[in-house]
Amino acid sequence: MQRTILIHGLASGVIIILGIISTIVLSAPHSLWLGYLIMLVGLSAVLLAIKSHRDKALGGVIKFWPAFLIGLAVAAVASVAYVLIWEGYLALTHYRFMDDYTASTLAAKRAAGLSGAAYDKLAAQLDAMRLAYANPLYRLPMTFIEIFPVGLLVALVSAALLRDPRFLPARSR
Repeated sequence: MQRTILIHGLASGVIIILGIISTIVLSAPHSLWLGYLIMLVGLSAVLLAIKSHRDKALGGVIKFWPAFLIGLAVAAVASVAYVLIWEGYLALTHYRFMDDYTASTLAAKRAAGLSGAAYDKLAAQLDAMRLAYANPLYRLPMTFIEIFPVGLLVALVSAALLRDPRFLPARSR
């Protein structure tokens, strides 16, 4: 079971972070929805891990709580992998992400016509966020929290679905 959790969790984390980083590197329009779609695709490994354990180790039957705990473990491994790979990306790019994000956000808002006190207020908020993000004690948990709640939700839904042995039944040989 630990092997299944580790393999699926690492695969999930790698798929997600590479998807997110590719949207940044390719300067693709990165929306909140695209980020969560990438997370859902990567976290489909939660469902696959529970199904694999149910079918191979348990003869095609699993109860909700064991399924949920497996899913939660996969989501936790995926989240840790996500954080570690993101930190590696930040180090490789000399921690420029937040500076670039702040500059592009301010440029977009100025182009949209924001000026004066409203612009100054936004600039101050983004600068405070940039300074906070420079602290790893702030950045690491925030990065973890970006993905883990999605993994928790996927684990809940997957456990609920896979407790029914008729849902994606094991193939008989």
